[in-house]
Amino acid sequence: MPSFTTTLRRRALALHRNIRGANMAARALASTDHPLLAHIIPMRRCNLACTYCNEYDDFSKPVPIDEMYRRIDKLGSLGTSVVTISGGEPLMHPELDDVIRLIRGHGSSHSMIAGLITNGYLLVADRIKRLNRAGLEWLQISIDNVNPDDVSMKSLKVLDKKLQLLAEHADFHVNINSVVGGGIAHPQDALTIGKRAVALGFTSTIGIIHDGSGQLQPLGDEERRIYHEMQALEKASFTRINAFQDNIAKGLPNDWRCRAGARYLYICENGLVHYCSQQRGYPGVPLATYTRDDLRREYLTEKSCAPHCTVSCVHQVSIFDSWRAPQHSAPPFPEATPARDLVQIK
Repeated sequence: MPSFTTTLRRRALALHRNIRGANMAARALASTDHPLLAHIIPMRRCNLACTYCNEYDDFSKPVPIDEMYRRIDKLGSLGTSVVTISGGEPLMHPELDDVIRLIRGHGSSHSMIAGLITNGYLLVADRIKRLNRAGLEWLQISIDNVNPDDVSMKSLKVLDKKLQLLAEHADFHVNINSVVGGGIAHPQDALTIGKRAVALGFTSTIGIIHDGSGQLQPLGDEERRIYHEMQALEKASFTRINAFQDNIAKGLPNDWRCRAGARYLYICENGLVHYCSQQRGYPGVPLATYTRDDLRREYLTEKSCAPHCTVSCVHQVSIFDSWRAPQHSAPPFPEATPARDLVQIK
């Protein structure tokens, strides 16, 4: 159990995070001219090879730290609220702590919120303490099953000791995301994972795995039952204020205005801006030359992949603007820089 002093410190940090989040939400409602969330990839390489994932390789080198600095500076200049570091496996980047520090320290009037998505394999006590010192504010691990199988090695059996270390040492918020769909053999594992997360003091969410093109795969009867049971475990959070996931679970399309390329940016290891991890190639413009005109164009551009999209982080930021600025068909794209292994909009 954490000491009394540790508990007080964590509560103070949580209160500070909540206040900052509320301020950023107010700013999001007041102005549409800045990104709310950017996912940035410092390393495409991963130490795992989950069969449903199209976001990794086993050979890429880390993005040089000077280039990461330039990209974070650019996101700051665009007024970005939250930067989530993802991959690949971002903990494989040798200078990740410095990237987090820059995110937290950017700007004179406000710093950006710093998050991290990791598979958790590389977490040890000292690494967690370093993330505390760097200023990380939240971390998410997706755990796919109780025991590793041919689909995924991200199992509770392997990661439970890592979760215990996080419960003991982490000053940042921890969310454990379990999944159904996409070839997961034992959907009931999601409940076991969610209950363990809550027991350790973390939040727990459930996601629906997309197919290889990032699109909807309806859930079966047992998967839907598990999904609804998991919802009861989820603590109140922003992720529960919309019905996107509920429709996905039923195999129904969503009618919404996707603001990817504007309110949400996905910056790949090559420094290009894409709609999201599952639609890499559009608009394919270098972040270094991305302007507010690009933000405004994409804010108003309708995305044909939106009805069956499963990328929940884009759903969540787009809800700030669901009631305003109707969209229209995509204009001709500016000349884009080529990127490899793209997943194109159909």
